[in-house]
Amino acid sequence: MIIENGTLLVGLDDVNWAGLSHAYGSAEDVPGQIRALCGNDEAARERAFGSLFNNIFHQGSRYQASPVAVPFLARIAVAGPPAAREDTMWLLTRLAVDWYEEHRLTTTIDTVAWRAAASECSPEKMLSWYDEQLAGETDEQQREQLLDIRGWVAAGNSPDARWTALHSYDAVLTELPGLLALLDDSDPRLRTRIAYLTAWFPESAPTMLPRLLPLAEREHDPVVVATALVAVGLVGTPAYAADLTPYLDGKNRLVRWAAATALARIASDSQAGIESALVDRAVAELTASAAGPAPASVTDYNAADFRGHVERTLRALDR
Repeated sequence: MIIENGTLLVGLDDVNWAGLSHAYGSAEDVPGQIRALCGNDEAARERAFGSLFNNIFHQGSRYQASPVAVPFLARIAVAGPPAAREDTMWLLTRLAVDWYEEHRLTTTIDTVAWRAAASECSPEKMLSWYDEQLAGETDEQQREQLLDIRGWVAAGNSPDARWTALHSYDAVLTELPGLLALLDDSDPRLRTRIAYLTAWFPESAPTMLPRLLPLAEREHDPVVVATALVAVGLVGTPAYAADLTPYLDGKNRLVRWAAATALARIASDSQAGIESALVDRAVAELTASAAGPAPASVTDYNAADFRGHVERTLRALDR
């Protein structure tokens, strides 16, 4: 994704934002908020980001405007003003997965089940359901309520949050190949954010794993390394155990923890399994990590709850 000067927000005004909805109604204010993210006024930028965040990701919910905003946010993350890029990556992560999904550390995102569930609550299927209800409803007040909701569904909405969230997730998935350029960014915070984002897209593992492992190998920032290694564990298979093993001998405690976490994650979710001696090494490292104080710097996984992360990882092992 290469953005030339002056084209960062191209197409923003071509969207019928007023015809889209967010948490507080019409999304007509979204383009102004996105534009403010790229402005020179830092206070205005922070206000715009807070408003945009609440509008298109409100308490975990996503809306019609959420996936439409994603391509513009992805451009800002890659080539926008430095002050806006990290916040934008954080918002993109939230638009893909909410807090609850991020905490499913030992199983990552089950996109197969998610897609199956979302297909059952698509606007087309829900519209048929409301038509059936209306056909048998005789109470006028109930009919009015059903008609109101039916009209909302007919406009392309679903009352099931899984359907709306999946559209937002897929919008970020579409932008992911371009966002991977951030793995080579000069800012370690952006390298951390993109490494973290990749952990939630198992369908893209064949593309991402060959990029995450070289990042960990050349990286000097331990938080970036640890974030990448845990991502490998979340989307990887037993074939990657050999790539993770050397990090168990690393000098940095956070990196050793990340390698152990990744190996335990693969072991807990693999039918083929990995060598028991290697799992024992991972368990020993995790146990030692839990016994000592939390590192000064940790990853974003499990809301940065280091010991809680260790406990959940160990509990997932069938041993």
